[in-house]
Amino acid sequence: MKRPSRAKKAHPVRSCPIFAVASFEEIVRLLRAWRLWVLGGFVGALVGAGVFAAAPPPFRARATVNVDLHLELAWPESTDREQFYYLERETRKLMEIAWSDSTLQAVAQANPGDSVEKLRSGVLALSQPGVGGWHFFAQAEDADRAEALAGDWARAFADSVRAQVISSATTGLEPYITADASQVRSLPVERTSTLGMYILVGTAIALALIAFAVFFLRLG
Repeated sequence: MKRPSRAKKAHPVRSCPIFAVASFEEIVRLLRAWRLWVLGGFVGALVGAGVFAAAPPPFRARATVNVDLHLELAWPESTDREQFYYLERETRKLMEIAWSDSTLQAVAQANPGDSVEKLRSGVLALSQPGVGGWHFFAQAEDADRAEALAGDWARAFADSVRAQVISSATTGLEPYITADASQVRSLPVERTSTLGMYILVGTAIALALIAFAVFFLRLG
């Protein structure tokens, strides 16, 4: 005679504590643990300052070239649409000159140890250009080297634009364009990131780890 089969007892599914919602008591306990927050923030700030001192970010210098497309001379009686396309076309040409092999080669020759490939791989950066001041940025571990790179790049760009404007019949650059290196000496140089930013990031990470430990790992 067959025995009646016993129904298997369903075991309760245990939820993973990492994905469990924090209770109200845990939130209150975390808010009351102000000493933990203060200590964590202090330690995080020290770690951030230590990282800045051990591996500081590179320096970045900025040079300026004043570019004027002289729209009133190139298109004295044109429509707004024609002027827009003129500005866009000539700005694109000037950007190509800034990153051209001849311009960067002049910078590399003035700064031994920096090749054209290295300059293009994050050492140099150009701000969003238009009519007015074009900003030429250079990044280096040494402040003087960053200043030299930025100034040489701005000068090389201005010289190249003037040379191509003179021979505009063959280069295709409008003869009305002017580019004057207005700031290439005693340039503003600063770290790409400040000490305060490192301290802020270190503090934020430390506080996030504390919250993660209490809310998700059920510690403390």
